Amino acid sequence: MSQWEIGVFASVDAGLGVRLDVAQELGIPTCHLHCPHPENRTEAAAKSFLEKAKAAGVGVTVVFSGFAGETYESIQRTAETVGLVPEATRAARAAEFLSVSDFAKWIGCDVVALHVGFVPPRGSDSYRDLIQTTQKILDYVKKNGQNLHLETGQESAGHLLEFIGDVGRDNLFINFDPANMILYGTGDPIEALRQVGHLVRSIHCKDATWAAESVRGKEWGCEMPLGEGHVGMETYLRTLKEIGYTGPLTIEREIPHDRERQKADIHKAQRLLEELRAKIL
Repeated sequence: MSQWEIGVFASVDAGLGVRLDVAQELGIPTCHLHCPHPENRTEAAAKSFLEKAKAAGVGVTVVFSGFAGETYESIQRTAETVGLVPEATRAARAAEFLSVSDFAKWIGCDVVALHVGFVPPRGSDSYRDLIQTTQKILDYVKKNGQNLHLETGQESAGHLLEFIGDVGRDNLFINFDPANMILYGTGDPIEALRQVGHLVRSIHCKDATWAAESVRGKEWGCEMPLGEGHVGMETYLRTLKEIGYTGPLTIEREIPHDRERQKADIHKAQRLLEELRAKIL
């Protein structure tokens, strides 16, 4: 794989990503894949998907998990429902995540990822249990020859580093999404990238504008087409170069309600990233 290949967030039957045919049409060679629904995480389904991906000329670099019952309708509801943090669903979701790891193994992908959720305060009972749950997952995915990437945004860079340090496993890394830092109001994305850069192994190229300062962290910022938000894409890519990141530049555009606009925005993002890549590298 060449440095900074273009990628896109894609979906099979769940998630907000594009279909494989969109990636094929745009000539995008890699993707982060939102794992299919649990009933479709079979070895036969994985083989079928892999054949389609190969025919489309698209390689999967990360398999992402999502869970039934998650909602992003507000920051508060996200905190209550997303990832492994909600205690009522933690054990069941941790068990379910193992099937995501198996599906990734069957399609030959050595990275799985998820939003762990809003990590609770360090030292709390919930925090300690979350550490143990995450360790068990990491031990399982290691047996499958995989690393686990946690996506940024729902906690500050500092708190994420504390959590990863406390988990204490050598196959736990970061999927960096700069727009999420803005959307959640959890920190300047460029400063955060420099802070966690030694653990960044995959990234999203997504853009957003800050919420008003008076409601930042309580109300959403606004996702924008790449290059039209507050991330600063050239600065972002130059910082990726600084930290030594050489993997794919994976475009994420979360507007599945408007597929034509989604495809157009991804194509525009693709051209922008190709221009910046040529300029910076």
